[in-house]
Amino acid sequence: MTKRVLLFGASGFIGGRVRAALSREAGVGELICPGRDRYDLISGDLAGLTELLRSSAPDVVVSCVGALGGSGEHLVRANTLVAAKLLDAAAEAAPTARLVRLGSAGEYGVVPHGQAVAEDHRTEPVGAYGVSHLAGTRLFALAGESGRADAVSVRVFNPIGAGQPAENVLGRAARRIREALAGGGSEITLGPLGAYRDFVDVRDVAELLRALVVAPRIPSRIYNAGSGRAVTVREAVGLLAGEAGYRGEIREAGVGPQRSAAVTWIRADVTRAGAELGWRPAHDLNSSIKDIWAAGAPG
Repeated sequence: MTKRVLLFGASGFIGGRVRAALSREAGVGELICPGRDRYDLISGDLAGLTELLRSSAPDVVVSCVGALGGSGEHLVRANTLVAAKLLDAAAEAAPTARLVRLGSAGEYGVVPHGQAVAEDHRTEPVGAYGVSHLAGTRLFALAGESGRADAVSVRVFNPIGAGQPAENVLGRAARRIREALAGGGSEITLGPLGAYRDFVDVRDVAELLRALVVAPRIPSRIYNAGSGRAVTVREAVGLLAGEAGYRGEIREAGVGPQRSAAVTWIRADVTRAGAELGWRPAHDLNSSIKDIWAAGAPG
């Protein structure tokens, strides 16, 4: 029996890959991707979402909507209240639908160097971004544990790939390298690059969401989406520069993003997704870097 899936955020960096993965999935009979002109999941009201769920009657609702930056109020609206709104609307209009949302590795906060974090690791986010996602994840987990909803969150680590947005460090690096190559510049400047990050290919993230959509049953309420490997941001930027043929200086100055500046190490333990869903990351860092550069600047 195929499923009717309602996907929010289908035009975004992650959402676009999720849309592609679900479009190829034989277990998905109908894929509905409402644009913001039909319903804006962040700013739209509960009544509008309830009506959309009632009219579309989805078996699964996937949200790839959220915010990386902005005021605390905006982050809570985009990352926490969206989760609450989905739960309330589904309870009214689609009580049997599975709900899947994107969370963030930022929910973990500072992690001891060398340690891989599993989903049951303590959560102590360092800023409003991580707090806003943790609140959404907790709401979904409570709903799932109580039987109110079949709700699951995916904690995405550092997603990378073709169309990399400039909000992320490799997107900024790619943009500045292109500008330097075009203008004959001999140096670029980025923030500090010494932190270790778990870079996961956006296609692998999409495959995990696809698995969650079609799974007959989901044993857990939270899954990590990472590569299981940590490298310094400096190493990743160096690989990007090498792929671009850029030989100029890469200067490090200023501070990193507020949402993660205090986190010097993060690496995902992806054992749960492998054991319960048969998912494992399939793309290595080098291939992801090649895709970032080959795709050109994001539109």
